[in-house]
Amino acid sequence: METLISKFIISGLMLLMPTDVSTQDFQGKAYYSSKSTLDLGRWGARLSAAQKKQVQARLKNRLEKTYVLTFTLEESMFKEEDKLDAISGATDSWGKNFAQGDQYKNVKTNTLLQDQEFYGKRFLVKDKLQKIEWDMTAETKQIGNYTCFKATASVPTSELLWYSFSWDRLRRPQANNDENNEEGTNESAEKLTQIEAWYTPQIPVGHGPSEYWGLPGLILEVSAGTTTMLCTKIVMNPKEKAKIKAPERGKEITKKEYQETLIKKMTEMREMYRGRRSRRS
Repeated sequence: METLISKFIISGLMLLMPTDVSTQDFQGKAYYSSKSTLDLGRWGARLSAAQKKQVQARLKNRLEKTYVLTFTLEESMFKEEDKLDAISGATDSWGKNFAQGDQYKNVKTNTLLQDQEFYGKRFLVKDKLQKIEWDMTAETKQIGNYTCFKATASVPTSELLWYSFSWDRLRRPQANNDENNEEGTNESAEKLTQIEAWYTPQIPVGHGPSEYWGLPGLILEVSAGTTTMLCTKIVMNPKEKAKIKAPERGKEITKKEYQETLIKKMTEMREMYRGRRSRRS
């Protein structure tokens, strides 16, 4: 019933949209601020409050970021804005190896193209858009001048963070094998990330930041796991149009193949490090 009510409200808002803007001229830019919390786990339990604060300051560039989403009715380009490290005055080169690259989405053709660079090698990740089964509600809130509706979903964490890396992914296969031997099954539980998104039908496009898309309006805020992205500024139909150009350079690869490449490389680095330590001892 709640979903039905929200559909009626959305339809009413869409009727208020201006009709004098042609499809060819329609374009917008949305600016997002992203903030993440840091889980230090068991290692963090051994740190003092001052040490934890120092770690947070050192990793600020990875925990707080800004992005720009340029969009038309069908296409969008999502880019991170470069920012100097607050302490060293340099860009975060290590973090960039596992950061999200420039991302092109086409909601009409269900296409994702992403420019990724990993340790000096360039990849062109080409795949389908992440499938998200949204549960739309009638709950609303105001973000700036826009009325937004709430939608929720659950998505496998590995699908949302395919461009990143966690050492847990090297430990997990062994853990899964141990569980399979004990339980006699090859199935392992997939970790899910709960998503909460707020979108506005006043901008009737299916775009959003990062992997998020597929709602009947631009996503202005999204919270997933430890990260929240909030739209801080919107510019609609600027006089000077920005050309949305899909990335073309790099070795073509799928999201799954890219993740396998990361795991293989990091495994090699771990074994190399272990070899050095054993020779020293």
